[in-house]
Amino acid sequence: METTKILIGYSIYLPIALFLTYYVSKTLFKNGKIFMLDIFKGREDIAEATNRLFETGFYLLNIGFALMILEMNIYKDDYQSLIEALSYKIGGFAIYLGIMLFFNLYFFFRGKRKAKEAQIEERLVFKA
Repeated sequence: METTKILIGYSIYLPIALFLTYYVSKTLFKNGKIFMLDIFKGREDIAEATNRLFETGFYLLNIGFALMILEMNIYKDDYQSLIEALSYKIGGFAIYLGIMLFFNLYFFFRGKRKAKEAQIEERLVFKA
């Protein structure tokens, strides 16, 4: 009976983890394209390519982590234990995704700041 509950847990956890990863990725990289265009001074081709590479890395890291923490231990043979184990797994994964989201935003803002600094240096060189 415990094996059945573990399989039910996996069949609930995996689609939710994959959907959360997909949703966060699409939201982040759809809006991140604006930062990339700013960083790469409007060169859309390189901004799009870099954004796609970040997106691919985001998928690989997060899906890999979701699969790595897949193991589910249910010590009691009841549905309450299953729900508690699922909430712990899904909640932990959601927190991890949030951290990854802010980590990526940090890189976007850092890239934007570096691009702005380079632009200021460029203006100073032209004036001199």
